[in-house]
Amino acid sequence: MSKTDPYQALRFKEFNIFLVLRFALVLAWSMQFVVIEWQVYSITNDELSLAAIGLCEFLPAFFLAPFAGHIVDKKEKRNLFRLCIALFSLISFGLFWLTSAYIETHWETSSILFGIYALVFFGGVLRAFFGPTIFSLIALLVPKKVYPNAATWSSSTWKGASVFGALCGGFLIAWIGVHSTLGIIFILVMVALVLVFQIDKKPILNTATNVSVKESLKSGIRFVFNDKIILGALTLDMIAVLFGGAVAIFAVFAKDILDAGPKGFGILNAALSSGSIIAMLATTYIPITKNTGKKLLVSVFGFGVFMIVFGASKLMWLSVLALFFSGVFDGISMVVRQTILQLKTPDEMRGRVGAVNSMFVGSSNELGAVESGIAARIFGAPLAVVMGGTVTLIIVAIISMRNKSLRELDLQQDVEDSYDDVKT
Repeated sequence: MSKTDPYQALRFKEFNIFLVLRFALVLAWSMQFVVIEWQVYSITNDELSLAAIGLCEFLPAFFLAPFAGHIVDKKEKRNLFRLCIALFSLISFGLFWLTSAYIETHWETSSILFGIYALVFFGGVLRAFFGPTIFSLIALLVPKKVYPNAATWSSSTWKGASVFGALCGGFLIAWIGVHSTLGIIFILVMVALVLVFQIDKKPILNTATNVSVKESLKSGIRFVFNDKIILGALTLDMIAVLFGGAVAIFAVFAKDILDAGPKGFGILNAALSSGSIIAMLATTYIPITKNTGKKLLVSVFGFGVFMIVFGASKLMWLSVLALFFSGVFDGISMVVRQTILQLKTPDEMRGRVGAVNSMFVGSSNELGAVESGIAARIFGAPLAVVMGGTVTLIIVAIISMRNKSLRELDLQQDVEDSYDDVKT
C-alpha cells in the first residue's frame, strides 16, 4: 500500500461506519448548537445568555474530563460510545419537547430557559466522555501506520458535518421553525445510535487493575504536561478557540451588525467550517508530517489574523471571506494537532490524554463562549473579536520563541517507523 495513498483509512470497513455515524452525530450536535443559541438569544436578546449557555456546558465538560479519561481507559470503547449516544438522544428529545407549542403556552419563559440550560449542562457531562472515547476508538479501528490519514478523515468528517449542520441550522430555523428542526436533530441522533451497533467490541488495552483513580488521573495529566510537544500543540489550539473564536456571538453579528437574519447566521457558521473542510481534504493529498511544528504555528497565526479581519468588518461578503480563510487555517491546525496526539500517545493512555485534550480544546469552546459573551457585552462584539484575535497572535509568537521542541517538530520519521514495524 502506498505511503501517500489518500484513501488508506477508508479501506477499513469499521472506520467507514464510524465516519458515517460520526457525521450524523456531529451534524445533529452542530445543528442543535445553532438552534439553541438562536432560540435563547431570541428569547432574551442578551449576550450574557449566550455566555450562560457556554458556562453550563463548560463546567461539567472540564471538571469531569479527567475522570472520564480514566473510565474510558478501563472500559470497552464501543459500548461506552453507544451509551453516550443513547444519552445524547435524551437531550435532543428534551429540547424538542421544550420548544413545543404546548410548553411555550403553559410554561413561563424563565422555566423554559432553565430547562434548556439544564439539558445543556447534561450535554456538558456527555462531552467529557465523548472526546476521549472517540479519540481512543479511532486507534482501534485502523493500524498505527494509518493514524495520520485516519485523523485527517475523522477531522474532515467532523468539520463537514459542522458545515452542513451550521448551514442547515440557520436555514431550517427560517423555513420550518425551531421545534421542527430539533425534531430532525433527534432523528439524526437515533441514526447514529443504530450505526454504532455495526462496530464490533474492542479490546481493553489498559489492563492495570492495581492503580488507584488518583494515580491514574495524575499519570495522564503528568504525561501531557511533561511532553512539550503535546502541551504546546494543545495550548495553541486552546488559546485560538478561547480568545480567537467568535462562534458563540455569530448571532449578534448576524442580527445586529450585518443585519443578515437567521440565514446569514447559518452562512457565517458555514463559512468558517467550509474553509476548514476544504483544507482538511487537501491534507489527504498534501502530507502534513514534514515540518509539522512550523505548519501548526503558521496555521494558528493565520487563523488569528483573519478573525481580526472578521471583527473589524461591517460588510457581509468580507465577513464571510474572512471566516472562510480563518476556517482554512483552523482546519490545518486541527489535522496537525490530531496527528501529533495519535502518533505521540501510548495506547494504554489514550483515554486520559484524550480527556486532557477535551479539557484544553473541547471545553475551551464553551469557556470561549463565556469569554465572547462577556467581552461582547463590555466592549461590543466587533472589538471583542479583534482583541481576541490579537491575543491569539501574541500567544503564537511566545510559544514559537519558547518551545523549540514544537517549533522544530517533524513527524516524518514517526510515520516511516510505523511502516517499518508493520514490515517486521
